[in-house]
Amino acid sequence: MRRVVFNQKGGVGKSTITCNLAAISAEQGMNTLVVDLDPQGNSSQYLLGATATPAPTLADFFDQVLNFKLNPRDSAEFVTPTPFPNLHLMPSHPDLEDLQGKLESRYKIYKLREALEQLAGRYDRIWIDTPPALAFFTRSALIAADRCLIPFDCDDFSRRALYTLMENVQEIRFDHNRGLSVEGIIVNQFQSRASLPRRIVDELDQEGLPVLKPYLSASVKIRESHGHSTPMIHLDPRHKVTREYLELHAALG
Repeated sequence: MRRVVFNQKGGVGKSTITCNLAAISAEQGMNTLVVDLDPQGNSSQYLLGATATPAPTLADFFDQVLNFKLNPRDSAEFVTPTPFPNLHLMPSHPDLEDLQGKLESRYKIYKLREALEQLAGRYDRIWIDTPPALAFFTRSALIAADRCLIPFDCDDFSRRALYTLMENVQEIRFDHNRGLSVEGIIVNQFQSRASLPRRIVDELDQEGLPVLKPYLSASVKIRESHGHSTPMIHLDPRHKVTREYLELHAALG
């Protein structure tokens, strides 16, 4: 199962959601891979620490895609272990930003899907983190994935963008990947006592959009987990947000 976590808006928690759900998959005994396509590398830092310098990275993979070699490295060579059992990472690198235009111009949009298909027998779950834009790497991820999860942070600007975002996913589906589906909208940083988030989420439900439950609460503990480079299931298994992630993971199956 390959899932992509996607939203064109920054700051909605894509990396946090990707890493915490992946960490639960791994903790439950599934061989799990995180693919960090965002040049900012937040998922890579979350799982490896800010000072880690893994090699090779996805920048090396896409550089190989651009510079054809008779004996290219296997996809598995671009995977690095994390400190957490069963959890592996294809790490990001800032050079991804510079490679994007070249990859687009040479129409290498299916290369990520080919690489992940080579790894399919090794991993029970693959979670893909994406940049906050519908550019080459995000489209590559949507083409490579089976299901799409959309983080949503409960404000009116995000709501207006949500409809366009879902249309973009459907366009990718019809043009490139008929197996892709929007699995659901993940309500993140939810404040249950505030009226605006409750009203917006209720209206999305009434419109028949696939809003997933439970909602993920706003918590300073998430920032602590970032600082410790430790997903919540390992940092504080009994915390309220950890329990919400566990329930959400179970709902996804």
